[in-house]
Amino acid sequence: MGGLTVMYEIDKQKFGAFVASLRKEKGLTQKELAQQFFISDKAVSKWETGVSIPDTALLIPIADLFGITVTELLMCQRMEQANEMDSELVESVVKTAISYPEQKPVRVYQVRNKWGRIYVLSLIVCCIELIVSLLQGYATTGLFLITGLSIMFGAYYCFLAIMKLPSYYDENRICVYSDMWFEMSFPGLAFNNRNWQHILNTGRIWAIVSMTVYPLVNALLVYFFSEMWLLEFIFVLPVTLGGIFIPVYVVGKKYE
Repeated sequence: MGGLTVMYEIDKQKFGAFVASLRKEKGLTQKELAQQFFISDKAVSKWETGVSIPDTALLIPIADLFGITVTELLMCQRMEQANEMDSELVESVVKTAISYPEQKPVRVYQVRNKWGRIYVLSLIVCCIELIVSLLQGYATTGLFLITGLSIMFGAYYCFLAIMKLPSYYDENRICVYSDMWFEMSFPGLAFNNRNWQHILNTGRIWAIVSMTVYPLVNALLVYFFSEMWLLEFIFVLPVTLGGIFIPVYVVGKKYE
């Protein structure tokens, strides 16, 4: 072969069909496959329909998950063990070897920290405030919507979130984070381990403050304003719900 460089072009349609067949063999849905790599199920759909192929940082973890080699993944076929390929072809197909940690990600609840205790105390306060609001006639749709979202997102931020993003988030610009039922997508904001802890802390603060403070604010608004439903949808809900997205984006960009 001498100094000849062999270029290998991946057939996106063939690649997508191969990934789809491997996924079905594993009995996984597109969403379940996406959750393995903390990406959106839309990304997996694009792979399988031939619109795009995975970033090179994901090749090793995808191949490992399906129990094949990276070469087999990119060649879109299983290969006999005795079938040897030219070393230069293998190099052109595999490109760059990217390390990927095999261990499961460490989640917040597995590490000793203060956020779990703060969340539990805040949840108790929130429940007491909700009961009082019901008894006093201050309960509104917005109250239960905002506190419900705060409780749900707070549980993820304070207990279920992963402590560290996979290394390919640092090596590539990825604007989507997907884990279990939780998903974040901010156009123009790349998630990585430089801003991840700041994003988590911002989400935790928003959830805890919303859980404990909003029931009091809601009671005051109901007491002083008769047209509460109009105030909720024009001012309270947009401002409160926007309070999580804007700070997360600003903090994420600052430490990106």
